[in-house]
Amino acid sequence: MTETRAFGSWQSPLTARAVTAATPRIEGARFVGADVWWGESVAEQAGRTAVRRRTADGDVLDVLPPPWNARSRVHEYGGGAWTATDDGILLFVEKSDQCVWALEPGEEPRVLTPADHGMRFGGLTWQSGQLLAIRETHSGAAVPHRDIVRIALDGSGVTSLVDDSDFLAHPALSPTGHHLAWIAWNHPDMPWDRAEVRVGRLEDGIVAEWTTIAGEDSSPLQPTWADDDHLLYADDSTGRWNLWCEHLSAGLERHPVAPADADTGGPLWVLGTRWFARLHDGRIVAVRTNGDDEFVLIHENGAVEPLPVPVSAEICVEDVRGSRVLLSGASADSPAGLWLVDVDRPADSVLVHGGPPPWGPGWMPNPRAVTFDGPSGPVHAFDFPPTNPDFEGPDDERPPYLVYVHGGPTAHRGGAASGRIAYFTSRGIGVLEVNYSGSSGYGRAYRERLRGQWGVIDVEDVAAAATAFAGAGAADPARLAIAGGSAGGWTVLAALVNTDAFAAGISRYGVSDARALAADTHDFEARYLDGLIGPLPEAEPLYLDRSPLSHPQRFRVPLLLLQGAEDPVVPPAQSEAIRDALAERGIPHAYVVYEGEGHGFRRAENVVNAIESELAFLGAVFGFDTPGVAPLTLS
Repeated sequence: MTETRAFGSWQSPLTARAVTAATPRIEGARFVGADVWWGESVAEQAGRTAVRRRTADGDVLDVLPPPWNARSRVHEYGGGAWTATDDGILLFVEKSDQCVWALEPGEEPRVLTPADHGMRFGGLTWQSGQLLAIRETHSGAAVPHRDIVRIALDGSGVTSLVDDSDFLAHPALSPTGHHLAWIAWNHPDMPWDRAEVRVGRLEDGIVAEWTTIAGEDSSPLQPTWADDDHLLYADDSTGRWNLWCEHLSAGLERHPVAPADADTGGPLWVLGTRWFARLHDGRIVAVRTNGDDEFVLIHENGAVEPLPVPVSAEICVEDVRGSRVLLSGASADSPAGLWLVDVDRPADSVLVHGGPPPWGPGWMPNPRAVTFDGPSGPVHAFDFPPTNPDFEGPDDERPPYLVYVHGGPTAHRGGAASGRIAYFTSRGIGVLEVNYSGSSGYGRAYRERLRGQWGVIDVEDVAAAATAFAGAGAADPARLAIAGGSAGGWTVLAALVNTDAFAAGISRYGVSDARALAADTHDFEARYLDGLIGPLPEAEPLYLDRSPLSHPQRFRVPLLLLQGAEDPVVPPAQSEAIRDALAERGIPHAYVVYEGEGHGFRRAENVVNAIESELAFLGAVFGFDTPGVAPLTLS
């Protein structure tokens, strides 16, 4: 029998620890022999990235045991920190020294690259018997040197193949090894602003000359060889990331491959992300994003066949073999997982790791795509209503809502219910995830609305969405809280000082001072604010005006600040400055700093504490009990 109880105080089996354990963070996957290997951030092991394998018999074993940690720091966000040879040699970047190591079955790891504290590797790929990677060398120059390298497995050295730009990604060897294709871009652009596909001719294994075949005024991604004369890649020159095929010997003639009003591609935040792959028989599998994700099979005649797969958001094509595909992603009833899909029998998909949570689908909210009118046009969002099979709210009460703001700000959230979202919705707190202007997943024009307007349009969008949502009766307008991390934390803070739409805020490692961010942040994002706000020093008045820290007198509502002590992207000083401003004005707040954490929390005890702190904060501010979670004292 369903019990009526005030929203926010519902009892739930979803503890913060259970949510943390049931939400794996997949860090790449591939077929190795008869097994499937994948990387996984293990919260219970201080957030280290393990590499694990599932055998044909279903056993799960560690390939990379503790304390080894496969994590790259190239571009700070890393990616592509491991790969493997076909015969089962693990090749990985060890977090502590950023060297590349090799681990053969039954042996101890051996180092392949020289120990140099200024050198980092990432984007590892094993192609045609060669290990390729992106190398990043910090030598005190304003911009670190980056090049594509080949690493010898016998430890004899590292060979530079090509550089010639500030940033590089997605190296791809042609089938005969005569050409190399890659993605390149330069400051002040981000890879989703402008980039290039380059193809170089190899002589003695090194690029002798190269030419740009796509990009300059668009942002191509993921070059993939069909054969030595045809190159596939994604490009948004038409306003959407669609697939193209370049015929190299025909004067660089290109033609679209099954164009669609959806994106096969996304922001290149981490190295090694893949949105499509070519199968052995010429067919192509691809992710198409328009709010949610769709997984499709493109036949050689151009016919497109949507495939019914268990994931609908955050899909990555990890690897292919024959007609089989490894997909990572999430769905409405599965917070995260790795799946093995045979495109000829997609209904028989096999769960490799993760998948449906132990508490059952009845506790997962059914996401609903919603659109609101904003000052700059439509604003897209997903609504996750309070959901608990044992409780319902009073008829005369509307639920409190958390308005989630993703980071980036060039990022995207699909209609997949995470364990974190279900933690709140199962207690009677709704969640509204807003893909404000600037988000990916809706085309280039939507993404570029934010250009020069960060701190303005993102704030207007989240306020308009929250106000309209509550005005329609779906949420209590007096109990709207806004939460976000990093760039999302900036929008949280800016919304609190520039609007009266929210009664509370939660900022995780949020940006409070745009000038300090421009001065302190790492090279990958060193010029990001040129496009989001404007170039310095000309735009300094805008930086000052839009920074929440410039307006401490406008903070009026309670605020929870969560911060990693070793964050290189948004240093603790940013959160501490807000804490001090709140204390000076007597605004109720709490500041929680986590030792050993960087930009985002990975250690189980810290992830658990952060989730529980958010719930306790909402209970303290909105006046409801939080069964099983200790109250939070606000200063």
